[in-house]
Amino acid sequence: MAACKRVVVTGIGACSPLGHSFVSAFEKLVSNHSGACSLKDDASFSPLPSTIACPVPSSTTLPPLAEEQKSRFLQLAVAASLDALSSASLPLKSESSFDHGVSIGSGIGSIEEITSAYTKLGRSHRKISPHFVPSILVNSAAGIVSKLFNLRGPNTSCSTACATGAHSIIDAYRFIRDSEATMMLAGGSEASIDPLSMAGFSRLRALSTTYNDSPESASRPFDKDRDGFVMGEGACILVLESLESAKSRNAPIYAEILGYGVNGDAFHATAPDPDGNGALRAMKRALATSKRSISDLDYINAHATSTPLGDEIEIKAIQQLLQDVPSPRSRPLYVSSTKGHTGHLLGAAGALEAAFAVMSLHTNTIPGTKNLHNVDVGDYDSEAIKILKDGEVNLVLSNSFGFGGVNAVIAFGKYTDS
Repeated sequence: MAACKRVVVTGIGACSPLGHSFVSAFEKLVSNHSGACSLKDDASFSPLPSTIACPVPSSTTLPPLAEEQKSRFLQLAVAASLDALSSASLPLKSESSFDHGVSIGSGIGSIEEITSAYTKLGRSHRKISPHFVPSILVNSAAGIVSKLFNLRGPNTSCSTACATGAHSIIDAYRFIRDSEATMMLAGGSEASIDPLSMAGFSRLRALSTTYNDSPESASRPFDKDRDGFVMGEGACILVLESLESAKSRNAPIYAEILGYGVNGDAFHATAPDPDGNGALRAMKRALATSKRSISDLDYINAHATSTPLGDEIEIKAIQQLLQDVPSPRSRPLYVSSTKGHTGHLLGAAGALEAAFAVMSLHTNTIPGTKNLHNVDVGDYDSEAIKILKDGEVNLVLSNSFGFGGVNAVIAFGKYTDS
């Protein structure tokens, strides 16, 4: 059996509530910017209990696509892919197309397209576009990106709710690690700021309703006054390459994927295991496969969405993880959630947050948790850390958890030659 390949991150692209590129998103993140706004003035949203969202800025120009590619989540995926390829100094058309692939997923796809088509069906089935079906399929984002950029290697898509982005990166990592590809575009895309999606999550009592008059205050992970998440939209794509490929073209290397952990709670359709056992096992597995220990860990980008139960359970799992440290840590373990800035991008969240984790390694910058004023979850450090001044960030975990009891954790490390 061939030796496992080392896999590195050589490019990052995004189209998110924090801007039209990943560079602008990270700059706004560390400057504590919020992507939240009010939907009250839109008659489609004003009757809903929650009238807050984190959309991609209206000033963003999305790439012009063919008629069958007009679903918003597809446009966002292409925009992020263009940004990622530019970041990685790669051509827009792959020259090694059989070795280069795509792993892009979505949690929901395009409910807006479905509701629009159903309205037309009342008049005549002939009013339904022949492009309707491909415009809503979750794997259409991977298919379109593959076609546009001539990526004829592995072409795959997963949909694991809010862990989709992380699982997509893990799948791509495995293709390269096992020598089935040398480069992959990996991540997630989501565009669910539509009345039906918002209504559905409102009925689950998952969305914030207390802060309709102050949108930027609504997403508040770990804060005692949190009351639900804020719907976000966007896409984030990471360029993963084998180390040999990256070195051969003198590519920028932002971080290395060292390991991952995935499992299921087998507990409830929407609620996480109250003991945090699944999250704990996923974090432990990510550290074990990376051949690192909790003592080496510098930062966890938490999944924390700002829901009362979910945030509490995740911190409980992190506290249990810390119990494995044989002696007191010589430095703090930083934990933050970036959803206070971006809202919750559902199927794209894991990819965007993995990208933020990678940049924390690359720049020694740890983003703070926005709107965290009064902590009520254990011993969590409430200080909003921005710049790490006493050393480097060398090992981080990116946590992603989803409906259905899905848990996915990725371990990223600072790249070294050894």
